[in-house]
Amino acid sequence: MGDDRPARLDRTALERIIQRAAELQTADGERGEGITPDQLLLLGKEVGIPPRFLHQALAEERSRLPEQVPAGVLDRLAGPGVVVTHRVIAGSPPALEAHLLRWMEQNELLCVQRQLPGRITWEPLTGLQAALRRSAAALGADRRTFMLGKAGTVTAALASLEGECSQVALAADVRPLRGAYVGSAAALATAGAGTAGLLAALSAMAAIAVVPLPIGLGLGYAALRRFKPVPARTLLGLERALDHLERLSAKGPIQPPRPAGLLGALADEMRRTLQ
Repeated sequence: MGDDRPARLDRTALERIIQRAAELQTADGERGEGITPDQLLLLGKEVGIPPRFLHQALAEERSRLPEQVPAGVLDRLAGPGVVVTHRVIAGSPPALEAHLLRWMEQNELLCVQRQLPGRITWEPLTGLQAALRRSAAALGADRRTFMLGKAGTVTAALASLEGECSQVALAADVRPLRGAYVGSAAALATAGAGTAGLLAALSAMAAIAVVPLPIGLGLGYAALRRFKPVPARTLLGLERALDHLERLSAKGPIQPPRPAGLLGALADEMRRTLQ
């Protein structure tokens, strides 16, 4: 006797079907007037999506920030001076804030500059503490990579949303480093222009006098473009921190981490080193 039960659709097939149905609806011109959040939850229940994921996705859509676009000439030539990313994560702001503090302390060369409810600012860790942190990372088995070391400051803003979710926005200011690259590029371009002017003043041939100018401009542009990977790597570091919070939220309600204290922190570093 055959099995009359309908075949179940896996996750990949379900995503393809929903995407294709939306494409067909758009092509047919039947846009409708949208659906309410209650209808969305009912639809998710019918296709087997847990309500907490729908609440989180709905909160993320409502709190979506505009895309970061180049605002000036320097942003287009070198890269953005401020790198911003955000995500909606299940959990309360205090619990997420505590885990974010622990992550930055263990995985980045940063120290807290200022901390207020729902807002934290870090600055680069320097001196003996930074040297010890680098040594522990080099000797440890996990080979931790510090990705936010180029930022002048890193800021986190946490806000509570509906559905027991929070919006976590991270921003890294790399304008001081970009200013140093701009200064180097300007010095090279100025040197090229100055050399060309000097040769022209010495009555050199015009064809020879103008040669240093494009060379200086080319070297200056190349120096400026060397800054380009810095915002990309910084953004990756911010996303890595949000990934950590998201992995914790996937395991269940996030609780604040237990305070380790000085001895606990030293024990953690020794454990990583011995491993």
